[in-house]
Amino acid sequence: MPRPLTATIDIDAMRTNLAQARRCVPTARAWAVVKANAYGHGLANAMRAFADANGLALIEFDAAVRLREAGWQRPVLLLEGAFDAADLQAAARHNLALAVHCEDQVRMIELARPQQPLALHLKLNTGMNRLGFRPSQFRSVYERLQAVPHVASISFLTHFANADEEEGESRLPVSRQVELFRQATAGLAGETSVGNSAATLMQASVNGDWIRPGIMLYGGSPGAGTGAQFGLLPAMTLKSRIIAVQDIAAGEAVGYGSRFVAKEPTRIGVVACGYADGYPRSAPDGTPVLVDGQRARLAGRVSMDMLTVDLGPLPSAGLDSEVVLWGQGLAIDEVAQASGTIGYELMCALAQRVPVQVVDSMRSND
Repeated sequence: MPRPLTATIDIDAMRTNLAQARRCVPTARAWAVVKANAYGHGLANAMRAFADANGLALIEFDAAVRLREAGWQRPVLLLEGAFDAADLQAAARHNLALAVHCEDQVRMIELARPQQPLALHLKLNTGMNRLGFRPSQFRSVYERLQAVPHVASISFLTHFANADEEEGESRLPVSRQVELFRQATAGLAGETSVGNSAATLMQASVNGDWIRPGIMLYGGSPGAGTGAQFGLLPAMTLKSRIIAVQDIAAGEAVGYGSRFVAKEPTRIGVVACGYADGYPRSAPDGTPVLVDGQRARLAGRVSMDMLTVDLGPLPSAGLDSEVVLWGQGLAIDEVAQASGTIGYELMCALAQRVPVQVVDSMRSND
C-alpha cells in the first residue's frame, strides 16, 4: 500500500487564475511565469493550464526547449537572459526571447552570429538593484543593440520591489519606479512589461503592454493575506492521513526537542508528511491543518517524514482521518505565514517523492 500522501494539481484552478489576471488588466497581454517547474506544479501541467496565455516566461533554458519540443509555439521569454554564447545560439534556434540586463550580455550579442534574429527585452534597474541597467546607461545600451544586424526587436521591462505595499508606506514606491521607467523609455520604440502578480492585482493602472503574473496563477498571494482574497483558487492541495494516534497526559511532550507540552490530557495524531516532503520544518506549534475538514493545529516539531497534530478538540478524528496540509480549504499562504515564509517557497519545495495527481475537467485525469 502506498504512503498516504498526495499532491493534487488543479489545472482548472490555474486556468481560472490566468483569467483573473486578464480581468485585472484587460488591455495587456500576459506572460504566464512558469519558472521553477511552474512553481512546483509541473511544466507540462502549466503548458496545458496556460494555453491561452500570450507567452510563457521562465529562466531555465532546458525547460524552455522542452516547451518548444512539447509543441508550445507562442513566445517564450528567458527572464535572466543568456548565460553564455551557446545560449544565444539556442535562443535563435528555438525562437526564445531574451532579457538583457548587463554589459556582458550586450557584448555577447554584439559578437554573436546566430542563425536567426534575436528578440530582446532590455531590462531597466528602477531601484530594486538586482538586474538591469541604470537609467543613465539605458539609452546608450538600446542604441548599441539597435545597431546589431541580428537583433529583430527590443522590448523593455523592469521589476517592482514593493507593489504589494501602500504607496505612502514603501521605501521604494511603485510610482517612483514607474516614473523612472517612463523617463528612460520615452521616445523609444518597443513594448513594455512591468507588472508582476502584485502589480497586476493591486496596481493595475501602472501595467504596460504585457503583464507577468507568477504566484497568482497558482492561487497564492503576492503579499499579505491569501489568494482567495483576490478571487484566486488554490492550484496545489497537499493531502495525507493520520497513521497513528497517541493518548498523552498533561505535562507530556511530543516530538524532537519536546517542544510541545500538553497542558491537559489530549490525543496526538501522527500525519504522514514531513520536511523531506516539502512541509516547512520551521512550522511552529499552532500552524493550521485540516483534519476531516475541521481546523486543527500542529503540535510538536516537524520531522523528516511525519508531523503531529493536536486532536483534542476533534473527538471524532482518529486513525485514517484525512489531513489537508494546504490547498483546498486551507490557504497555502496561511501555512507559510505561520511558518515565517511565503507560499512561493512551499510550492517550490514539494519533494519528488510526493505522488502527484492532476485534475483537469477538459481531459481525463492523470
